[in-house]
Amino acid sequence: MTRTTEETVRAFLTEVRSGRSPERADRYMASTVLAHQVRAGARVTLERGPSNYTEHVKEMLEMFGPFEFIFDELLVDGDRAYARWVQQGTHVGVIDGHAPTGQPVETIGSAVYRVAEGRIVEYWIQQDAAGLTAQLAASES
Repeated sequence: MTRTTEETVRAFLTEVRSGRSPERADRYMASTVLAHQVRAGARVTLERGPSNYTEHVKEMLEMFGPFEFIFDELLVDGDRAYARWVQQGTHVGVIDGHAPTGQPVETIGSAVYRVAEGRIVEYWIQQDAAGLTAQLAASES
């Protein structure tokens, strides 16, 4: 049975993006996923797959430690789902050139995921890079 858009995105966020089980990305992502990213006004589209997404989440764990990932909204319309979240962790690894401070750090993000046949095939993500940079700079002062 194919998962619904809501089931796919909810499980992906809860299991994979949360950092709990990044190795499960292959359960929810197509072999090639178009990842449209907007960060501080810069737009780029990457091709992601389950293995490189797993590595991406592991890199986040190296920077933020075992973080808390709270998605506080999930809206679904057909093959698309919008999710908004807050990620709270500790600055334990280098982030954007900023040496670890051990201070709490929080990021806010959102994405729209497109699902086909129970797998994520494309997403559009936005992160609050300016907010993260401000936190990192303040903890260095």
